[in-house]
Amino acid sequence: MKSGIAAALILTVWAAGSAFAQGASGNGQGEAKPAALAQNNQTTGAGSAAPSAPPPEVTVATVEAKRLPITFEYAARVEASREVEVRARVAGILTERSFVEGSAVKQDQVLFRIDPREFEAEVARADAAVQQADAQLANARQTEDRVASLARTGASSKASLDDATATRKLAEAQLASAKAQLDTANLSLTYATVTAPVGGITSREQFPEGSLVSVNTLLTRVSQLDPIYVNFSAADTEAFQIRRLIQEGIAGGANNLSAQVSFGDGNFYNETGKIDFTSAAIDPATGTISSRAVFPNPGQQLLPGQFVRVVINGLAIDDAIQIPATALMQNPQGQFVYTVGDDNVAKVRPIEVGRELNETIIVAKGLNSGDRVVTDGVVKVRPDTPVKPMAAPDPHRRAEADEGTAAR
Repeated sequence: MKSGIAAALILTVWAAGSAFAQGASGNGQGEAKPAALAQNNQTTGAGSAAPSAPPPEVTVATVEAKRLPITFEYAARVEASREVEVRARVAGILTERSFVEGSAVKQDQVLFRIDPREFEAEVARADAAVQQADAQLANARQTEDRVASLARTGASSKASLDDATATRKLAEAQLASAKAQLDTANLSLTYATVTAPVGGITSREQFPEGSLVSVNTLLTRVSQLDPIYVNFSAADTEAFQIRRLIQEGIAGGANNLSAQVSFGDGNFYNETGKIDFTSAAIDPATGTISSRAVFPNPGQQLLPGQFVRVVINGLAIDDAIQIPATALMQNPQGQFVYTVGDDNVAKVRPIEVGRELNETIIVAKGLNSGDRVVTDGVVKVRPDTPVKPMAAPDPHRRAEADEGTAAR
């Protein structure tokens, strides 16, 4: 076996030597083959290199300065415009309740009656005292006239006349006191009939008929619901912004402000309100300024204690520039957007942001009307690199396409 392997090795070496000898005597062709092969390899390598990436497609919108209505929305709570406690002003037995609990009552409508007999007796007693004092005064006047007549003839002394005059004045004072007591008795009799101080909705009665009530006993409450108040608090920064807009004449006067109420289900109350109060101080605990809007409430859709949202309308910013929130970017230097020039090269544009409105942002500084801003696809953009601008899709066409997809 060893002799076979040795023979194979000898044959292999001989074949290699013959091939080398032929290549060397091939009139230079053996040297050209490696060069051609290298050239071919270079050509193949150049063809397999990756081509440069095309500019990324981005959505670009041209911003426009225009008058922009703005609104402010806050959590709010409904409160009765007047809530009055109805209390007994005289003591006695409740003999009658003249209203249905929780029903609407009018101003001066009778609510309760307290047993009036004691007060009627007081009126009669006071009236009798007035008649008695009146009679005493008449007698004192007659006496004074007689003494004065005698004093003129010298038949009576000056001291007697002075006494008669003093008696007459005392009788006049007693008559005035008796009349005042009669007025008090009549007033107490009037208080025995308890009426509604304001129109509104009554609460539950606190004492049933037959109860003995004392002076100042709470009988019921009356809440005036038309008009009705909606209380809310605004952050001090927003309150100052509203005030600045009004003072600068940008948003019109305070009388132009109106308010709307929205419920938890998203529906709006069909009446429009006005802001009638704003606090002059900031609450140090919350950093807010309390305000109040007043609304008509004929159908009593708004009830005290109800939580709603109040929307303040009537404000607008002139020459406002608005961009989608998706266009806003952030770097260590601050907030910025990408703008695209006529050469379709993206540039970094630092901006100052105003306030957010739903999914858009008001730009306070940094953009001008006519600037083209990248609004979608910003993550694909690199500063000072070309982009392929695409127009923003028509929202109406997008809605129609969505409806067609949903139908299929």
